[in-house]
Amino acid sequence: MVLPAKGRPGKCPTAAGSQTAHHNSPRHPARTASPLVNSSPPRPAIARSPSFSAREFRDALGMFATGVTIVTARNAAGEPIGLTANSFNSVSLEPPLVLWSLSRAAASMPAFANGSHYAINVLAAGQKALAERFAARGIDRFAGVDHQPGISGAPLLAGALATFECFNRSRYEEGDHVIFVGEVERCRHHAGLPPLLYHGGRFYTEHPL
Repeated sequence: MVLPAKGRPGKCPTAAGSQTAHHNSPRHPARTASPLVNSSPPRPAIARSPSFSAREFRDALGMFATGVTIVTARNAAGEPIGLTANSFNSVSLEPPLVLWSLSRAAASMPAFANGSHYAINVLAAGQKALAERFAARGIDRFAGVDHQPGISGAPLLAGALATFECFNRSRYEEGDHVIFVGEVERCRHHAGLPPLLYHGGRFYTEHPL
């Protein structure tokens, strides 16, 4: 409650001979708020058609230098499977989430999509031959490769720069790929080792620039 100043109850005193200001008089018209105007252009419903070829798109993506991983798991028969991928990325710290993507046409898609776990092995600079091996077709990729099973059975590759053992949390189909989001149950890393890099369609054991 605001108490009135001294004078007549409920009214504020004015100086002698002064006139009370009338804020709503013609000389002082009342101000009204103007409505907000949305000046932003309407959002398009769909994207424009690409102005480039698939080859140009691939070449442009190749300018983004990345690390290299081998994603491993076990199929329904318990056999180890794995492939080279550079689409690995972090998603969240709480909970610990990572992602990677796989072509919908990949032969290993059923095993990765239906399995409960997989492991992501980040390769060191000295593992270029391993990256090339797990990108090749028609061979036994695990023949002669030193590895051991993780807590879920997914193979962990010896000498990897880091390993992430993941629960197959969720999958999202986008275009011709499936995005896998994994919840990390255990991770390890070896500090001080240089990473294997991928840039412009080539593997590098040193920075290419």
